[in-house]
Amino acid sequence: MMAPNPLLNVGVVGATGMVGKEFLKILEERKFPVQELRLFAGTKSEGSTVQFRGKPHTVSTLSEGCFKGLHIVFFSAGASISKEWAPKAVKQGALAVDNSSAYRMVNDVPLVVPEVNGHLLPNAGKAALIANPNCSTIQLVAVLKPLKDKFGINEVRVSSYQSVSGAGKEAVEELKQQTNAVLTGNVSFADLKPEVLPHPIAFNNIPQIGEFDERGYSEEETKIMNETRKILDDQGLRVTAFAVRSPTLNGHSEAVWVTFKEQATRDAILKTLRPAPGVEVIDDPQNNKYPLNIVASGRDPVYVGRIRQDPNDPKTWLFWIAADNIRKGAALNGIQIAEQVFDLNRAP
Repeated sequence: MMAPNPLLNVGVVGATGMVGKEFLKILEERKFPVQELRLFAGTKSEGSTVQFRGKPHTVSTLSEGCFKGLHIVFFSAGASISKEWAPKAVKQGALAVDNSSAYRMVNDVPLVVPEVNGHLLPNAGKAALIANPNCSTIQLVAVLKPLKDKFGINEVRVSSYQSVSGAGKEAVEELKQQTNAVLTGNVSFADLKPEVLPHPIAFNNIPQIGEFDERGYSEEETKIMNETRKILDDQGLRVTAFAVRSPTLNGHSEAVWVTFKEQATRDAILKTLRPAPGVEVIDDPQNNKYPLNIVASGRDPVYVGRIRQDPNDPKTWLFWIAADNIRKGAALNGIQIAEQVFDLNRAP
């Protein structure tokens, strides 16, 4: 075991993207004990500099041996890069935390939300590959885990409303440009020409995130269903998902129906959720208080509220969940994984 709060050599792959930049921001905010920082990105960013703790750091491209001497490498450059390079980071002795979908459903690769299944993480000093879950899955299981432990769960139905930041900075710019074009009267909706998303996103909802399979489920929906079962260690759990891209800039929201195995009361549910790690309850609908994207954006917790019983089934309860998909849904969760592995004396 390494000594508490060691100085660590850290690499970030995809350092100039939205999630990569968030990794750097959170590492700085949380005073992560970085001794050496190596930044990697594509050829377009090679040679550019990124500020970290007031000092410029040069961005490099990936090359053989580039991870040598690193304790941790955070990957946020897409599945194809992770498939090729994450095993190389592990081979060179690093903890590789992969934010892509490349290894999430590989049997011997832990898929971890520290508040939920952090017991799967290795001890410090052991080279390993850890998968960071899908952003929508992370916020969902953070709420489901304490409920499952207390009441048991038979079924989960979730509809997600996902901001364009989940599709990258190009999608954010597309929403801004389309919204501005419509509001200034320069174009009609019919004249909008989407380049990133499959349809215009300004003032619109798109019931598609990723390609569809033969059953009619999108990639995002399949990720939520499969990853939830794996993280909660319950392959028999019935999970159904519907994913929608919404014209909001940041933060994902979810409407969730949970059918418990045991009878529950509203008071018992609140008592279970309020102390849950990483979860914050906002539930006072009579005074218009419930989770909102603009509250979750830029903040760490997963927020839950609008908690009420299904009038047709006393064992089914409804929840509204919101979280920052770039922060807790990606970078923060990855950093919390590293903090737990290296025993950095932080709560998950």
